[in-house]
Amino acid sequence: SLAEVLRRRQIDHVPIVFRHCDCRRPLDALRSELRLLLDDRRPDLLHANSLSMGRLAGPVAADLKLPSIAHLRDIIRLSRRAVGDLNCNRRLLAVSQATRTFHVAQGIDAEKTHVAYNGVDLSQFRPRTKTGLLHRELGLPHDAVLIGAIGQIVQRKGWLTFAEAARHIALHQPQVHFVIVGARFSQKPEAVRYERRLRALAFQPPLMGRWHWLGTRGDVDQILNELSLLVHTARQEPLGRVLLEAAATGLPIVATNVGGTAEIFPPDTGSAWLVPPDDPHETAHAVLTLLRTPEHRLAMGQAARHRAETAFDARHAGRMLLQYYRDTLAASGC
Repeated sequence: SLAEVLRRRQIDHVPIVFRHCDCRRPLDALRSELRLLLDDRRPDLLHANSLSMGRLAGPVAADLKLPSIAHLRDIIRLSRRAVGDLNCNRRLLAVSQATRTFHVAQGIDAEKTHVAYNGVDLSQFRPRTKTGLLHRELGLPHDAVLIGAIGQIVQRKGWLTFAEAARHIALHQPQVHFVIVGARFSQKPEAVRYERRLRALAFQPPLMGRWHWLGTRGDVDQILNELSLLVHTARQEPLGRVLLEAAATGLPIVATNVGGTAEIFPPDTGSAWLVPPDDPHETAHAVLTLLRTPEHRLAMGQAARHRAETAFDARHAGRMLLQYYRDTLAASGC
């Protein structure tokens, strides 16, 4: 977590408790605590690093005349009140043009809203020779082909589309196995039912014995190097972190053309195969075509790495964020 990183680097930080007895604390109570903290610490700039935190902090920062930035990392419908709270911030940073366009259309201040792409650590996520790590862990033969999917087990990630595509792929490619990294965090009944449906599909032929749940992992950078393909069937994606990581790894990618995904992989770069959302047949077709054309996979993986290097280097993203900090302070007369 960020708090752990700050502790390791001996950077002063003060936590705020957002939940009490498994219930989120009221917005007014959180704002009162934030106001007291900001009055005490007197920072030069406040960066609310998510949409929900931007909504929480915006009115407080405006009342205190404190320059503030809020990050828009989600594409979700907002109430009029939420839009007003976010617009209280001096600047808003959207993680993709698609995210910016969506929010401006529902009332977010266009003049305040800028695009700031996330970055990826190109040294942590990089092409490496396969080691057989996952084959040994899963007890698979060395010639098994591993197709991966990574993300939370929630409806918006399109897991049922992936499972249906996997069923079709499995019928045509008996050596293929599917590696699933992620877990369900939501306790909502519909989320629980969704996971049950997904698991039911995984325990039926032809996926039975070929669908491998890894849960939450801390070694995604190593896992990506063991895959032959990454498939990402999200129904909405502001700017998928796993897509940036897989691209930096030099992995061929099949992904749904939603949200900011086409900004990561513009059509003229050949850096990924984009398919329509909720379309298991087109997804399966893309995967099967790539499995049958290793030279295509190689070229796509190389193009993905080049795209990550030229547009999503974390060092460049850090410099851009620092410039936004400076610009916000300068505009505030600080």
